[in-house]
Amino acid sequence: MSSSSSSIIFTPKTLILLINTLLLLLVQTCHGAANDNPPLFHFCSNTGNYTPYTPYESNLKILINSLIYKTPSTGFGQFQNQQAYGLALCRGDASVGDCKTCVTDAAKELRSLCPYNKGAVIWYDNCEVKYSDTDFFGQVDNTNRFYLLNVQNVSDAATFNYVVKELLSLLASKASEDPRLYASGDLKVGECERVYGLAQCTRDLSSVDCNNCLHDAIHQLPSCCDGKQGVELLVEAATSDMRSTHFSINLRMVTL
Repeated sequence: MSSSSSSIIFTPKTLILLINTLLLLLVQTCHGAANDNPPLFHFCSNTGNYTPYTPYESNLKILINSLIYKTPSTGFGQFQNQQAYGLALCRGDASVGDCKTCVTDAAKELRSLCPYNKGAVIWYDNCEVKYSDTDFFGQVDNTNRFYLLNVQNVSDAATFNYVVKELLSLLASKASEDPRLYASGDLKVGECERVYGLAQCTRDLSSVDCNNCLHDAIHQLPSCCDGKQGVELLVEAATSDMRSTHFSINLRMVTL
């Protein structure tokens, strides 16, 4: 996997989990009005390829069209067509229009980046799209994960790290109890700063699995991100994000 960079805009909802239950980064990214940014990351499965003009290709096209047209109204879509399985998840604070734009672009880009792969997954600021020839619904997959990191340090790392952990733990518990498996919020740090966070899981997960996944992610933050102004961790079931501001922050991608 190669490194790249991405600029993410934050709002007062800064902690997001975009994979089944993955809350590993304490920085959140906000949706843009449009899907202008390149994908944050993608992965092409090595489980095998399909041959053009075969039933699997036809089933996959029908599946992707279903995700594009049915996901925006609720922010989540999960479908199966014969041996093709897929889901799409939009950020919990994304509008219907932004969700549709993101899922449409993500599906198109994924077919271009992973031609003839039976399985693939892609992440944007506003959404995640995944498909496979194997039933992955309801499973936490930590195989592919990465984080976006703001390399700038905060002035008081000890206080900041404590507040971040408190905020993310609160949001993880809150998200796992919400029907949408989504939560966002903020906490004050010192006299002048606030930390914004967002946590989210794909809705094929159970409340228990979502909660466990997010808290597992939180526990991994010290190893990569202590004292950093912003971090977003993406896994194939959840996403977590934390930042010290809701303005644009440049994040550097690092694979785990």
